[in-house]
Amino acid sequence: MLAAFRLLPSWNGNSGSVPALVYLPLPLLLWAAMRFGPIGVNTSLMIVALLSISGAVHGRGPFAVSSPAENVLSLQLFLIVISLPLMFLAALIEERRANTNVLRESEARFRSMADTAPVLIWMSGADKLCHFFSKGWLDFTGRTLEQELGNGWSEGVHSEDRDGCLRTYVDAFDQRREFTLEYRLRRRDGHYRWILDKGLPRFGPDGTFLGYIGCGNDITELRGALAEIQGLKDQLELENAYLRQETSVSHSHEGVVGESAAIARVLSQVEQVAGTGATVLILGETGAGKELIARAIHRLSPRQGRALVKVNCAALPSTLVESELFGREKGAYTGALSRQAGRFEVADRSTIFLDEVAELPLELQGKLLRVLQDGEFERLGSATTIKVDVRVIAATNRDVAREVRAGRFREDLFYRLNVFPIQVPPLRERAEDIPLLVWAFVREFEVTMGKRIETIPRKTLDALVAYPWPGNVRELRNAVERAMIVSSGPALRIETSAGTTPAPSEPDSPRLEDVERRHIVAVLERAGWRVRGSAGAASVLGLKPTTLEARMAKLGIRRGPGPSGVA
Repeated sequence: MLAAFRLLPSWNGNSGSVPALVYLPLPLLLWAAMRFGPIGVNTSLMIVALLSISGAVHGRGPFAVSSPAENVLSLQLFLIVISLPLMFLAALIEERRANTNVLRESEARFRSMADTAPVLIWMSGADKLCHFFSKGWLDFTGRTLEQELGNGWSEGVHSEDRDGCLRTYVDAFDQRREFTLEYRLRRRDGHYRWILDKGLPRFGPDGTFLGYIGCGNDITELRGALAEIQGLKDQLELENAYLRQETSVSHSHEGVVGESAAIARVLSQVEQVAGTGATVLILGETGAGKELIARAIHRLSPRQGRALVKVNCAALPSTLVESELFGREKGAYTGALSRQAGRFEVADRSTIFLDEVAELPLELQGKLLRVLQDGEFERLGSATTIKVDVRVIAATNRDVAREVRAGRFREDLFYRLNVFPIQVPPLRERAEDIPLLVWAFVREFEVTMGKRIETIPRKTLDALVAYPWPGNVRELRNAVERAMIVSSGPALRIETSAGTTPAPSEPDSPRLEDVERRHIVAVLERAGWRVRGSAGAASVLGLKPTTLEARMAKLGIRRGPGPSGVA
């Protein structure tokens, strides 16, 4: 171009200088290139070329030299040199404009999608500050975009979740990795909702880190549903564990057997109360079948679909009764290495059977009273109140009214338990049921022992009916089991000699107390006056050692010099 310019005459007449008119079209060409792109450059160059050619032909303008050939040559060189950079500049500007339009359209589409998406969308830049929130986010929080920008969004996060939420965000930001958050965000109505938020790092085409984009979902209902499912799962596991435990210790025969008027009256009471949610207190001697009555009430109740939870209050050490009934937290006391649900939690929406309820320590009777009144309690070592829906069936062989007068049982608890009392008659008051019970036990043991009994001698049945059975049905069952073991033929033989079932009462012993005393003394003498152990008198009688000791004290039986053992 400079060579072409040297061919031009100078504006002031000096040879080799560039005429000033050559610069005149340059602003127009640059403006056309930037404003209209290649089309504007082409049009402008055409106008400049036409004007320059016209001037050169007529000998005017900066391209008028000595001859027309030189003028055309100078003009051609000028147009070539000036058009190339202008066209390149115009192409770059057009490409940038196209990219800008594409970016704007992309942003517009993104904003439209973000604003209509049923999730909460946000974006942050490389400075860790948020610079975009979707319309859904703003509608959810009820705040303006200006309030949410930067770290303003964290003001709506629950105070208990805010520090952990920001810490997780910053750590993920510094490592340029994905992250997931769960936090409570305040909704426009002031209620906090659980949000599941997932953030993804953004990178440019050249790998430059641009910030994060994330979306949140309201999972409050989902968390509630999952918590309910987990609660049901835990409840099912507790019930299964309890049923496995109960199956290993429960008897195969669980039906109430008998046709006497006494047992018919009890079964009528069971039918009357089973369909209600009333608390039932079952009274009766040891071994009379109080647990069977409780099971019958539960089987006929609307709660029969869940397991009957049983607790023997007398079999638990006093230090463990509270944790067994109401549960414990980890570390509640020395040796509490894990959290344990109590039997009342297991029995939620079911029935709990509190056997020997009169054995409960006084300090726990108040807690039981609260469960009966309000359906709530706290685990041992915890201040959190747990609410349950439990029907209570209690049983005892004690005279509870006498225990209340003696100050060993709370009067208000007694009235709460005694809503519907059922008195289970002892076996001696329904002797006509003994043959039916004997045959029921025989059929039960036939299965487990693999023996077949076809007959029971009338003499044996008469002796069993005449015997007073201080251990009631449990003692009768043990007697039949021993007879099944020793019987070798199809007839059941129950001996009345030493070492087996005690002999029936003698006809010269009309008083029940005297018969019971003689029988206990006879069994004690055969057992060498050992009460406890597998060969002790309590095991032979089918009684608990503590129960036998209480009866011995009541009857005045102790080992002494007299032949009867009565002091």
